[in-house]
Amino acid sequence: METSGHMHIGEVAARTELSLRTIRHYDEVGLVRPSARSQGGFRLYTEADVARLMVIRRMKPLGFTLEEMGELLSITDRLDETTPTASQPAERQVLSPAERAHLAARLARFEEAARDRCAALRTQLARAEEFATDLAKRATQLATDPM
Repeated sequence: METSGHMHIGEVAARTELSLRTIRHYDEVGLVRPSARSQGGFRLYTEADVARLMVIRRMKPLGFTLEEMGELLSITDRLDETTPTASQPAERQVLSPAERAHLAARLARFEEAARDRCAALRTQLARAEEFATDLAKRATQLATDPM
């Protein structure tokens, strides 16, 4: 149910495939805060909040900690708040070259870590698929071998 550009937590949960409990937990630990509250006190979220939750959802299977998630989100928040947009070109704060380089280096470390973790997961998946294939062969042999 959308309320003036805002979504209730149930819609956000459906869109992100995260449980209500998980979304509330991320709120409690400060990773995602609802953009507003309804008159009844219910959490209300925007598209930007959904995008933030999707970043978290994508980091979770790669084994990033809550602290690492928070660090990456703070990097992207800082970069986003200083990047001019068509609707707010002049109001954005400008990063110094040193700060931009520092944020870019931190972001690059996260990219490298994500790539390394994806490679490790591919290796695990390949091993798991080999195992499943071996089990299937064994099952077929048992089914076709006379006793």
